[in-house]
Amino acid sequence: MNFQTGFVASFCPRIGSLQKSSNLSTSRRVSRSAGRVRMAASVDELKKVVGYKSVDDYVTSGMVVGLGTGSTAYFAVERLGEKLKSGELKDIVAIPTSIRTKEQAEGLDIPLVTLDTHPVLDVAIDGADEYDDDLNLVKGRGGALLREKMVEVQAKKFIVIVDDSKKVPGLGVSGAMPVEVTPFCWEYTLNKLKGASSIAGCDAKLRMEGDKPYVTDNDNYIVDLYFEEPIKDANAAAKEILEMVGVVEHGLFLDMTTAVIVAGKDGVEVIEK
Repeated sequence: MNFQTGFVASFCPRIGSLQKSSNLSTSRRVSRSAGRVRMAASVDELKKVVGYKSVDDYVTSGMVVGLGTGSTAYFAVERLGEKLKSGELKDIVAIPTSIRTKEQAEGLDIPLVTLDTHPVLDVAIDGADEYDDDLNLVKGRGGALLREKMVEVQAKKFIVIVDDSKKVPGLGVSGAMPVEVTPFCWEYTLNKLKGASSIAGCDAKLRMEGDKPYVTDNDNYIVDLYFEEPIKDANAAAKEILEMVGVVEHGLFLDMTTAVIVAGKDGVEVIEK
């Protein structure tokens, strides 16, 4: 019995599958792989389900795989390592999106490469902080947004793994929308962000780690933007923010997602574009 089957048997008393048309703003294919999950299932158990499913369903031998960063992506990396060790997968190389993911992958003997030698990926798998009806994302609250976007934008398929708490009516409403900035004159850049017309009214705060600024793997800082209402035009915001001198990258991941695998009390859903 594999992990996914075992979880369904333990936590999903009504097993079944369903294909339906959703009422989202654009056409989506939604599949449900299980019935109601037993309420005792923890958040970590749900993360493990989607992490394992992403590798089981989307990774095959010979692929170049992007490895995301965070508590959900951790389980995808773990599953990839297991399947390589067992011989179920072969000839895989992977590109990590952070130092901590690199260290995890090395500990599992996953062969690693970089975009310098493998600029096109077959698939990238990562979590998200928010996703909306159009499968657009906010990412980067874990601090790895630049490397995540560099890797994931180069993937033929980008698979997002989340629990259902990440669903939002509009981007920016559940917490910080991070922006990576240069340490040089960071306060100037923060004030420019606060004055941007496409995100008017947002609050901007330098991310701290103790009494010092948080430093990314790229030796940059992060300015977190907070919104009382969803970002009205995410595409306009993304363009205006990225055009600012001093901004390195932002946490809006737009028109990149191939599928979102969602775990919740009603089982696992796969929402595809």
